[in-house]
Amino acid sequence: MEFSIAIFLIFFPFVAALVLYLLGNGERVYKARKVIVKGSALLIMAAAILMAVLILGRGTPYPFAEHTKAVDVLMACGEAFLMILVFYYSIRYKKIYTAVLSACGTLPILWLTFSGAAGESTAPHMQIDNLTVLMILVVGIVGGLIAVYAVGYIKDYHNHHKNYKDRSNWFLAMLFVFLGAMFGLLLSDCMDWMYFFWEITSVCSFLLIGYNYEKESIKNSFTALWMNLLGGVGFAAAILYSELSLHVFTLSELLQVDRTVAPGVMIVVSLLAFAAMTKSAQMPFNLWLLGAMVAPTPTSALLHSATMVKAGVYLLIRIAPLLSRTTAGVMVTLIGGFTFFAASLMAIATSDGKRVLAHSTVSNLGLIVACAGVGMPESVWAGTMLILFHAVSKSLMFLCVGAVENVTGSRNIEDMHGLVVKLPRLAMVMIIGICGMFLAPFGMLVAKWAALRSYIDSASVWLVLFLVFGAASTTFYWAKWLGKLLAVIHGSQATKDTTHTGEWESIYPLAGLVVAMCFLFPLISSGLIQPVLNQLFHEEVPPVIGQSDMIIMILMFVLIALLPISAVLTSKKRVGLTDQNTRSYMSGVNSGDDRHFMNSYGDPQSVYMANWYMTDLIGELKIMKPCLLISAGILVTMMLIIIGGAI
Repeated sequence: MEFSIAIFLIFFPFVAALVLYLLGNGERVYKARKVIVKGSALLIMAAAILMAVLILGRGTPYPFAEHTKAVDVLMACGEAFLMILVFYYSIRYKKIYTAVLSACGTLPILWLTFSGAAGESTAPHMQIDNLTVLMILVVGIVGGLIAVYAVGYIKDYHNHHKNYKDRSNWFLAMLFVFLGAMFGLLLSDCMDWMYFFWEITSVCSFLLIGYNYEKESIKNSFTALWMNLLGGVGFAAAILYSELSLHVFTLSELLQVDRTVAPGVMIVVSLLAFAAMTKSAQMPFNLWLLGAMVAPTPTSALLHSATMVKAGVYLLIRIAPLLSRTTAGVMVTLIGGFTFFAASLMAIATSDGKRVLAHSTVSNLGLIVACAGVGMPESVWAGTMLILFHAVSKSLMFLCVGAVENVTGSRNIEDMHGLVVKLPRLAMVMIIGICGMFLAPFGMLVAKWAALRSYIDSASVWLVLFLVFGAASTTFYWAKWLGKLLAVIHGSQATKDTTHTGEWESIYPLAGLVVAMCFLFPLISSGLIQPVLNQLFHEEVPPVIGQSDMIIMILMFVLIALLPISAVLTSKKRVGLTDQNTRSYMSGVNSGDDRHFMNSYGDPQSVYMANWYMTDLIGELKIMKPCLLISAGILVTMMLIIIGGAI
């Protein structure tokens, strides 16, 4: 049964993608498209849940796909096709460097496959364990809901942007290709197979970011491509060294290698970590994820929450036991911690909603990467919990910002002033998403607490500093956004909400998941994450949080739940007030509408309340280049130390 579900999860999204593409575009196919997308997404979610029930009940890993010579050849042909596709776009847009990077990553893998130089692996090429199941649930449920949201969104998108060619059938097809590639990556234990699906996600992200064929879209898509292909070169180098020098073909075998007996294993681990950090947009490779904002919102949500970036942190969590107390682990923690702090600073100085979410994604990924680098059970628990809550909360926020943009024509946070009155339903779910990102008892903050404890236990002083100051910055920009949503002035009126029913069918479940995960925190920890730790570290790991912590979290949630409810009730009363004595104080005479006051010349002066973004102090133009140089220096120095030590 497990084998059948695994095959279904990999191949069915590709079949759904082909059907959606062949269906074409136009109003006549819209209803059929909705049925296909919703039905496919429901089947994928059901399969993911069924897989979880079967594997979690088993309690032991399930390996399969042992003798797969024919499949190896087919995958090698697939890699060659991806390389040719990259060559085509590289020549078309005169970006030859991407073709070179693609060849450097793919040709060695093709040589390994067809020459037989490394011998033939007898180990199972695929494996399902608790960590795999956890990630399958994230990709299946969150990714499926994003696909459902995309049907209505992409229709509105082309209604508002008539200058863009309608290729929505291709767009929806690529979303499902992405899901299929992610399932293949998660289920692969053989590094060759994982590399194949890894490259599919890189090419898919390139195609989706460049969807509009505008100059900026093409530029940003090639930025994403070359950075991810560079990571792919690192992945290919790790495979080459592992198979030729260590005769290790799978991640399971790699985790069993004693690094004191075979120090060369740390070269493999370091190269895999390098590939993972490019995929998870760590500095100095964060620019590709920021550039992805030019793509339609479902692309941003998929890349930032459930798929692309999660592939990188998944690989780091998988090899975390080998990173503990090593130079490679120090490299990962330094890059991750620095990225967490620097990206959170830049988020403060940003008013574009999607760009704030992009910086926040980079920042939170940095924290997850740092947790994996520490390599202790507590830090892996924190990193895994962050993956779960970040995937759900961040995808909810992206979908909400996309819906607000479609209704109001703006995604600027300053234009969301008083959204709780103008678009109350969207405001409420956005409030839930924001609370999920930085308030207790939502898992992000609890996971940060566990991360802090593990950092202290590992004596990583720099990580403690990064976490403390980065968390303070995180609180700052989320609180600013939350304040904008709840701030109400006289005369604010509701705006007609044109959000599609299909979009609500994704937004509401995600909001419900954020809330439900707070109450299900004990079950998530004990039933999902604790078994992951036991399997990764091959021992019975004691619980990270206790029952008393659970009670405190529930009480905190009840108190926080009262905040938006009271805000809505009081805002409705304030909006209807007309008594002059209740008007806002404006350092002058209020002209009567709470939007103007009389200046010193006796003329009405308009009032506008705005946040301070400190762009002259910590804006991207001020600190991005120094941050990229610092992180690049750390990365190059540490890689040289690791390679020199292993040699």
